[in-house]
Amino acid sequence: MKKLAIVMVAMVFALVTADAAMAGRAKNRQVKQQKRIHQGTHSGALTKRETVRLQKEQRHINRSKKRALRDGEVTRRERLRLERKQDRASRHIYRSKHNGRTQDR
Repeated sequence: MKKLAIVMVAMVFALVTADAAMAGRAKNRQVKQQKRIHQGTHSGALTKRETVRLQKEQRHINRSKKRALRDGEVTRRERLRLERKQDRASRHIYRSKHNGRTQDR
């Protein structure tokens, strides 16, 4: 019985640690995407309109993340949905920075 309790505590600890690590990665990814947008704006690779659209997409992801965390945990489905949104945003950033349009300076 004591071994079972130890195993259960270890499993709970592992799940909590994994969720915290996943949340850290998601936050880090969001920060990196913001930096990419900022860099593109300052280099002139992004137009003002593209920058506004990309920032709006980042705000949408943040709102979705807050909604997912509202009940205290992010389910597997919610996590996959957030990752898919971040993948899509990353593609949008890349395409916008490399589409040949530049800021008029």
